Amino acid sequence: MPESLVTVVIPTLSADARLAECVASLKRQIRQDFEVLVIDNSGAGRAARTLHAAGFDGFAKVLLNPRNVGFGAAINQGMAVSVSPYLATLNDDAAAHPEWLDEMLRALERRPDAGMCAPQIRLFGEDRIDSAGMLVARDGSSKQRGQGRPPDAFPVAEEILFPSGCAALYRRTMLRQLGGFDEAFFLYCEDTDLGLRARWAGWKCLYAPRAVVEHHYSHSAGAASALKAYYVERNRLFVAMKNFPGWMLAAALPAAVARYFWHIWFLLGGCGSAARFRAGGQAGPKLLWCVLRAHLALLGNGGRLWRQRREIRARARITPAVFRRLLRAHSIGLRRIAAL
Repeated sequence: MPESLVTVVIPTLSADARLAECVASLKRQIRQDFEVLVIDNSGAGRAARTLHAAGFDGFAKVLLNPRNVGFGAAINQGMAVSVSPYLATLNDDAAAHPEWLDEMLRALERRPDAGMCAPQIRLFGEDRIDSAGMLVARDGSSKQRGQGRPPDAFPVAEEILFPSGCAALYRRTMLRQLGGFDEAFFLYCEDTDLGLRARWAGWKCLYAPRAVVEHHYSHSAGAASALKAYYVERNRLFVAMKNFPGWMLAAALPAAVARYFWHIWFLLGGCGSAARFRAGGQAGPKLLWCVLRAHLALLGNGGRLWRQRREIRARARITPAVFRRLLRAHSIGLRRIAAL
């Protein structure tokens, strides 16, 4: 591979016209000292055909997996076959504005203590934010900061908790230190886990509001599918088990019960994520089964998660008290989680 400052890794499953749109946006970046790796999880060679039809053969390299290995594993593959000092993640249903990479690189190059940078992610074609970084609730749930608000509500470059994996820039030194993404997450919340592990290790995260990406929200798994409901619930349990200090972990259970209450409340009112799940043709018992499966998966993975928890604490550069203050400063309410 040619030398580059950044490797942009794009995992894809559908590998449809959205992928071509995503790669086209990278062609328009104001700086070109980067390479593009498309990790094809379709198992059918769709990405190569889509990019060939769009005329991007020489611009993006495609790595084909025989099956869907998940988001985190795909990013780790990109990291393993590249040497650039920075690694950018980009969803295949996102399109970057021309200054995207330049603005994020400027931010990280000024701050060697920062290992992550978050752009301003907007809902595609709308004057509303999808993500200006991420927030974490008391039960381990994570949600986009500023979702649904106008872009000018978050205009300031500042330190935040961690970026959404939809579009982010990471320092390779940090990723190597942490061992990359946890591939067991498969889909959803792997960025939360990585971000919290990075904060335990003492790394900072910056927000670059002039680095803009537009995102077709939940293009691959659907906005309120059973697949998404299961992995989001299972993986927030994984996040809490691995990363929450003792009393926060104990408090996560009653916090989750409170969030379930608010889901039911908003479901009865016909709004929130639970209502969208039902509106998508999913019955209430199926949602309950997703929650039960998630907790069973926690039991089945308990030993591995506990070992990882001990490893995180053994390498920690901050105290549990500092970590708790950090999460309080970047928290989201349980009612708000259920309402979005």
